[in-house]
Amino acid sequence: MPRRSAALSVALAAALAANGAAFAQADSQAKPGAPAAAAPAQAAAAKPAGRAEEQPARLERMHYTYTVQPNGAYVEQRESALKVLREDAVERAKYDSIDYSASLQTLEVVEAYTLKADGRRIAVPKSNYQVQTNDGRGDGGPAFSDIATTQLVFADVAVGDTVVLNYRLVGKQPMFEGQFSDTGSFSDYAYLGEMKLKYDLPASMKIRKESYGALKTVRDEVVGDRRILEWSYSNREPKVFEPQAAAPFDLTRTNGASVSTFASYGDIARVYGERALPKAVPTARVRKLADEIAAGKTGQREIAQALYEWVSLNINYAGNCIGLGAVVPRDQDFVLDNRIGDCKDHATLLQALLAAKGIEATQALINSGTTYKLAPVPVASAVNHVLNYLPGLDLYLDATAKGIAFGELPWAVSGKPVLRVDRPELQARTPAPVKLANRQRMDTQLVIAEDGSVKGTMKVELDGRPAMEFRAGLRELTDKDAAELVKKVFERNGVQATGSFRQDDPKPLRSQHRYQVEIDAKQAVQMPGAFPLGPMFMTPQPVAALVGSGQVPEIKDEGDGLCSGGRSEETYRIEFPKTVKVLAKPQDLKLESNGSRYEASYRLEGNVLHAHRVIEDVTVGPVCTGEYNRGYSEFARKVVPNLKAQVIYQ
Repeated sequence: MPRRSAALSVALAAALAANGAAFAQADSQAKPGAPAAAAPAQAAAAKPAGRAEEQPARLERMHYTYTVQPNGAYVEQRESALKVLREDAVERAKYDSIDYSASLQTLEVVEAYTLKADGRRIAVPKSNYQVQTNDGRGDGGPAFSDIATTQLVFADVAVGDTVVLNYRLVGKQPMFEGQFSDTGSFSDYAYLGEMKLKYDLPASMKIRKESYGALKTVRDEVVGDRRILEWSYSNREPKVFEPQAAAPFDLTRTNGASVSTFASYGDIARVYGERALPKAVPTARVRKLADEIAAGKTGQREIAQALYEWVSLNINYAGNCIGLGAVVPRDQDFVLDNRIGDCKDHATLLQALLAAKGIEATQALINSGTTYKLAPVPVASAVNHVLNYLPGLDLYLDATAKGIAFGELPWAVSGKPVLRVDRPELQARTPAPVKLANRQRMDTQLVIAEDGSVKGTMKVELDGRPAMEFRAGLRELTDKDAAELVKKVFERNGVQATGSFRQDDPKPLRSQHRYQVEIDAKQAVQMPGAFPLGPMFMTPQPVAALVGSGQVPEIKDEGDGLCSGGRSEETYRIEFPKTVKVLAKPQDLKLESNGSRYEASYRLEGNVLHAHRVIEDVTVGPVCTGEYNRGYSEFARKVVPNLKAQVIYQ
């Protein structure tokens, strides 16, 4: 993967070449040049696999119908037909499942059958249904999810058969009174024989609608007191998937459509706030808790930090999927009694604690996926996460994202449009990442024995996102586990080793971290032999991660891509046995491109190799133009050979 390697550890020697697989710390954010996922598809039956005949199964038919009532409640009907083309798809095609909210919807299976190649229909018998529900004890109701699942097992499925499922989900009440919104998109990379998308709404409802890409308008008319909208789509020759820069999701560049009764995105924030904000009025219990947490703290920022850290560290995440609980926060007592809550609950409790200390705060809605641009038609599903905003400090806080230091935001919600509940119509954005804020500095000192054993130390200093992610990953590491960490990491790669791992206390929420590793690895290096330089132990942001430890493919896509940057510096002192002669070392290199730079120097003093390399990737992100990403990829391709060059000795 170019630009940011998925495996962030580079082997010290051939014997440790599998380190990346053993303790890779994948950078979960998308980078320029990384394989892009196909656009979310309501109708994708299989992973993108090129031509339809190459796929194990294909979706011949997908029909959606939404019948909307004046109060916003609706009936959703789906009919699908999946044809099995290869033997390896038979097992998967036998099973299908339907998930729904038991408190908001009821399920009606209209028909489910296997259509044999000879035309026979074999209905799914009643004995082939498995229903799972989330219920509470007695009349108490479930704690955090009312999602019910009905699984069907289709009978006698073979290659050439088609499994057909037609069902309705009947809504009991709307998510937002008098409002309806829906959106969907269909992939260019997945076969879809025939898609029909139909909306049947009261003619009195004022709606906004839009379609994109290859969707065709079939119908838009008023019949009596109903308005009928219908689109169609077909993709019998799917595109061949080619890895490209991971792209932000933009509905307007897909085959998609949206329908909404919301006049603006501000309306979505407003109707959410109508039910959420009353939940944020501090109770007597919350006021007492706020006083306890803030005891001894002075100043608005210091108090806000204490309250934020308490919520982040003490309230665990639990999804709130109980009917209207999907858009209405729980009561403060429930969250405090159980120490659990979803993003709305975190934001609501934190707002109440802040209010108890006289600090103004509100909530803000945002998309935590790859959407960085809101589509023209406002739909509620465009925002799926809740933050806090503190006007007095001009600060966004995300207490749900564990491990994030006060004043920082996780990458997934940085530089994005946000809907503030206190000012619904304001076109606001969260702060973009700060240039070169993500930093790693590593110093490695090694002594290699004649039998290939290695003794040495590695010291690492981290700042920004690498520090926060590393701290979060090791927050629960016990002293016993720390004592065994070096041994276990090397053991997975067939190398016997002892050593120690020491780090700053990872429990506080901070954006800096330091750790040190001491290693005594037996016969870890082949003698004679060769190895590329790289971290001997796990590091979250080595130089290779900011370039790509493999070959960097050419970026052809003209569109924007997701991106991020940072700084990484590595220093090595490697002492070889006096009986060993170093025959070759990497060449010094200096490169610059569009503000980013790479510099490496390698010096041999007798039997000691001194190496120093640094990369400064000034990319800010989170979205870069295709032109910028192509320029960086060209720069990275020139750096990779230097990273892969080996030290050769005999």
